[in-house]
Amino acid sequence: MTTSQRFLGPITVAVLGFALSRQAICAVPPGQINRVIDIGLNHSQIDGTIEHLADRIGARLTNSPAQRAAVAYALGRLREWGLGDVHREGYLFGRGWSVSTYSAIMTAPRTLQLIAVPVAWTPGTNGAVSGDTVYAPMSGPQDFASWQGKLAGKIVLLDPPGRVDDDWGVPWKPDERADQVMRIPTDTARADAAVGERFDFARKVDAFLKAQGAVAWVRCSLADYKLVEGTGYFFRQGQTLTLPGFEMAPEDYRRLVRLMGEGLTPRLRLQDDVHFHDSDLNAYNVIADLPGADPKAGYVMVGAHMDSWVYGDGAMDNGAGSAIVMEAARILAAAGVQPKRTIRFALWSGEEEGTLGSIAYVDRHIASRPDFAPGSEKSPIVRMMMAGHSWPVVKRPGYGDIKAYFNLDNGGGRIDGVTVQGDLEAIPLVKEWLRPLAGLGVTAVSPEVSTGSDHNSFTSVGVPSLTFTADMLDAIQIHHTNADTLDHLDPGDLHQAATVVAAILLEAADSAADMPPMALPSRNAVPGPEKF
Repeated sequence: MTTSQRFLGPITVAVLGFALSRQAICAVPPGQINRVIDIGLNHSQIDGTIEHLADRIGARLTNSPAQRAAVAYALGRLREWGLGDVHREGYLFGRGWSVSTYSAIMTAPRTLQLIAVPVAWTPGTNGAVSGDTVYAPMSGPQDFASWQGKLAGKIVLLDPPGRVDDDWGVPWKPDERADQVMRIPTDTARADAAVGERFDFARKVDAFLKAQGAVAWVRCSLADYKLVEGTGYFFRQGQTLTLPGFEMAPEDYRRLVRLMGEGLTPRLRLQDDVHFHDSDLNAYNVIADLPGADPKAGYVMVGAHMDSWVYGDGAMDNGAGSAIVMEAARILAAAGVQPKRTIRFALWSGEEEGTLGSIAYVDRHIASRPDFAPGSEKSPIVRMMMAGHSWPVVKRPGYGDIKAYFNLDNGGGRIDGVTVQGDLEAIPLVKEWLRPLAGLGVTAVSPEVSTGSDHNSFTSVGVPSLTFTADMLDAIQIHHTNADTLDHLDPGDLHQAATVVAAILLEAADSAADMPPMALPSRNAVPGPEKF
């Protein structure tokens, strides 16, 4: 899940003066939902799937050998389970990267093993490098002059140390979201420029440090409690940074800054053995179908991103979602169902770098927007942001085929409902789809609009989209970090979630009614931030 900021504001949802008859809109033959529930809860195979993804393969950085292994594993399992048209779809991404070994040791004023990891897509140290530390936070090119001639042979600490976050945790509780809708102020030009400037400045800092003779740089992790992420975005060929970069746990980073404040000069020894993989610059999504009875009825789709960041095992973010999608496909195939519409299953790559895999699918099959297609000159994160507000939206021939997209990126907890991403007219229909699952605790239908995962690629071109909601408390705390391991997942939760997803997909694929179409996005007549 990509990190996103959320702005919540209450709205009142007016219930229109009509009621939908379940018999009129839900055409699933009697007994099929019970069959799905029996297979999902009493004959689950998801434990083996998530153990293979998290424990055996581990972290799955896009285009790394591990992520390629995960793609091959998913293709094999989906074919084995009898899914149709199982294939991978490639799109231009960039360099693969992996790390074998790394270490960070303070050698003076005392010896201490530190928690620090190489930043993704930074070059290796080519053996151990040692140097005195210099605390040189830089917020813009105007700060370079202060450090001219002072950084040769140094290891440069680039971030302010921040403060201890004793209240670190989640910004909201699940029960606070039920009737919320998020509205994002959209000063698009300013937002795009700010992100682009941050990427450009990072390149300028790297070039400046290299020219000054620094041997490495270190940044401070965003999360306390010895957690590190190591996220990086310079994966385009020809854009690799020139100096080794490390991310250090805040507790260790602050100690270094405090020692310098006391007049001491900490000395570090850093080592990492990293590898770039350039034989194939394409990344790959995995696609599989459960064919529908009516080839003209279109399809409903569910997706989760299979890529992760480098450290930990990517278990909650988002091995869990990928395993749930795969298990839902297995359940429905084993149940022998053939709904009216095709059900399409997708395992995305490149989500952590800007929802690039789902953007590529949408651009190829559904609709395009300027700066949307893979290979755009703009940075991937800028392109992700622009996906929602670059114009015009141009429909592809397959635009009307997709009836709904469902997204899983919530850490693997028990599913309690769905959000309809602002499609208020769909709420009565979706409640009918959920009705048979009330006994599994699935009752909530929220109008909430959220950002930061692959559903945005679909909502940005007007495709009706839903996201599953679950208890995300642990996921929010540890996603992206070295603590994201299988230990934080509960098998019972995964069994419930996969069963729920399979049942809802069957309801949506056999429903006599489609989700109401969303308005095709168009340019705001009044530029600048929304007023609310």
